[in-house]
Amino acid sequence: MRGVHAKQLFGAMRAGSEHDGGPYGSYAKGCLAGGVQLPETGPTWQAMRLSRNRNWGHPDVVDFIKTLSRKAAAQPGWNGLYVGDISQPRGGPMLSGHRSHQLGLDVDIWMRPADRLTLSRADRESLSSISLRRARGAYTNAEWTRQHHEIIKAAAQDPRTARIFVFPGAKVRMCSDEKGDRAWLRKIRPWWGHHYHFHVRLRCPDGARGCVNQAPPPPGDGCAGAQEWVDNILDPPPPDPDAPPPKPRRELTMADLPRQCVSVLQAN
Repeated sequence: MRGVHAKQLFGAMRAGSEHDGGPYGSYAKGCLAGGVQLPETGPTWQAMRLSRNRNWGHPDVVDFIKTLSRKAAAQPGWNGLYVGDISQPRGGPMLSGHRSHQLGLDVDIWMRPADRLTLSRADRESLSSISLRRARGAYTNAEWTRQHHEIIKAAAQDPRTARIFVFPGAKVRMCSDEKGDRAWLRKIRPWWGHHYHFHVRLRCPDGARGCVNQAPPPPGDGCAGAQEWVDNILDPPPPDPDAPPPKPRRELTMADLPRQCVSVLQAN
């Protein structure tokens, strides 16, 4: 394993390890023992892009998806959820795409209403989600509905949820539209992209001593900060001439991950 990119090793795994469920490390530098597979189809969900084999996660995230999908199915025009990437069977760095999703505690939920839960495997490769952004993410577009608001709100109100990433205009729209309890808005965090899906991150499960939580969001509802993101999209500040050039990202090796990840890879 020495010198080999960790993504090559974890990307080759086709099934979870025979361990009790346990995440090791951090969301962008870790792995998952005893991952379980979200069934490809359930009464209120379908897993998408099955060829990626990324519908694996910690038992908490699988239960979270099932719970949220039932709440989504109660919304007009929705029969449940289309579920994007969770994690690889043993977590870890991915061959392509995400830097996070390594612990089996992150999940991407499509913004496209899941109006039909009879999609074939081929359908799930060819069908695309829908974008909800306008003006480079400063605003929501005409595809945004109150149902999106309610589904994201339900996800944020689950006590297992640490934060949810959406494009800045969606956060500002939810801040404007919410007239009741606003505590859940603290978990909604603006981030680039995230207009075809919203990204839910669960906190480390109780008793998972090898799991490193992300620092909690700052106090408050975060609405002023999201508005600042939008203002900067509409009127970008001038670039800092003294800013150092970004450093190229180095590919992770097994030495970068918690030591338990070697056992996760080598287990049956």
